[in-house]
Amino acid sequence: MKLLQDFNAFLNETVNLNSTRFDQLESSIESIKSAVRGLDWKPTIVGFAAQGSWAHKTIIKPLPGDPFDADLLVYVKPVVGWEAKDYINELYAAMGKLGLYKDKIRRYSHCITIEYAGERKIDVAPCIKERLQADVWEVCNRDANVFEKSNPLDYTDWLIQRNSICGSNNFRKATRLLKYLRDIKTNFTCPSFLLTTLLGMQVNTWDQGATSFADVPTTLKTLVGRLDDWLQANPIRPTVRNPVLFEEIQSAAWDDTKYSNFRAKINLYRGWIDDAYDESDKEESIGKWQRVFGEDFAAQATSEIASTVSKAALSAFRGSAIADGAVDLVALVKKIGRAALPHGFDRLPHMRRPRWRAATGTQLTVNVGAQLWTSRYGQRIRPIASLSLMQPGYWIRFNASNNLGLPFPDTYKIHWRVTNTDEVARRENALRGDYYPSDEPWIRWERLSYRGVHMVEAFLVRRADEMLLGKSDPFYVAIE
Repeated sequence: MKLLQDFNAFLNETVNLNSTRFDQLESSIESIKSAVRGLDWKPTIVGFAAQGSWAHKTIIKPLPGDPFDADLLVYVKPVVGWEAKDYINELYAAMGKLGLYKDKIRRYSHCITIEYAGERKIDVAPCIKERLQADVWEVCNRDANVFEKSNPLDYTDWLIQRNSICGSNNFRKATRLLKYLRDIKTNFTCPSFLLTTLLGMQVNTWDQGATSFADVPTTLKTLVGRLDDWLQANPIRPTVRNPVLFEEIQSAAWDDTKYSNFRAKINLYRGWIDDAYDESDKEESIGKWQRVFGEDFAAQATSEIASTVSKAALSAFRGSAIADGAVDLVALVKKIGRAALPHGFDRLPHMRRPRWRAATGTQLTVNVGAQLWTSRYGQRIRPIASLSLMQPGYWIRFNASNNLGLPFPDTYKIHWRVTNTDEVARRENALRGDYYPSDEPWIRWERLSYRGVHMVEAFLVRRADEMLLGKSDPFYVAIE
């Protein structure tokens, strides 16, 4: 499902740079402009321009603890006798004489960087106007002491055109989502300038008004699908050039290993995005979008659904004798057993969807057994069945086995999805729903803590290639 309201909320609350930080950025940049204009610095300043994500309007909120950054170009006339390194070195020296910036500046290959106590960073890069040729602009590589052609304004215009073709700023929003995906997954490398170019390459002039860019999730699906098609058609690292500056090879940011990994990850996430988009059940679709973007996507709705399973169950039996005297799902289970579980109980949105690819062919049978213990590694009390009613404070030792009741070979491993539900677990911030490793081969220990009906499932993964070979049915744990 598209879940348009959830996407809008996710962008506004989690992905986009909030207004306070944006205002701080704007204020800092204006102060830097004033400071640079007042420097005792030889170059004549022609003007300033935003560059990168700030200029392209694809800047996103950083992850907790990380600063966000912006790029500011200082357009200047050439200084006779100066080499490329001089523009940066002299700018660094002049800014260092100002008390406000003395302890904040750093010097890098193409810019000086002003750091604001881990909150934000602003890169200031000199850009030389028409040093040798009319209409040619150059940035300075201090390390190599060379001038490099640059065309940032035309590149920004190219992206504005892509965004206009898609309409409703959907290109910018989808780009922000993919940058967020990159940052939270941390398992592929693609600098923002290269990622933005790759996405822009997937938009054509004939796409104007196309339904394939009708809204944010549709645009995301279209861009990632087209990018994956292009990547799969290029198994060897291709050359990706700046679309407005042929000499600049942006794909130089990759080596063969990084490209191969990026290609594989985009293919994986393309499958997840298509799966979430095509899912017709709302709660299942939320869970699948969370597999893509993490638990902050539709977080409020997810928590609400997980914590109100008793309300859903009681509502299904409202007006019948079954509901008489029943205060929650546990009470209903005590009366009628499995029939009390509400529709969709075993696929609640907060349950993390499998991140492993399913192996083709026949899936292996995975069974889960359980025994009640006085404590972890204490005394074994008795075997228990799914949906047995139990008291809090005890422990359960879960074990996974094959169809013959035997452990699996060491070439496999078990990941356990442990899911809590209902209001008591929500109040304790303990709804869980994630995957956990075995405590010992094929074994998982869990303490009985919160009133409610909870679930434990075993997922069988082959070690050699991380393929999913099978999963168990849910083992339901009912705590009084």
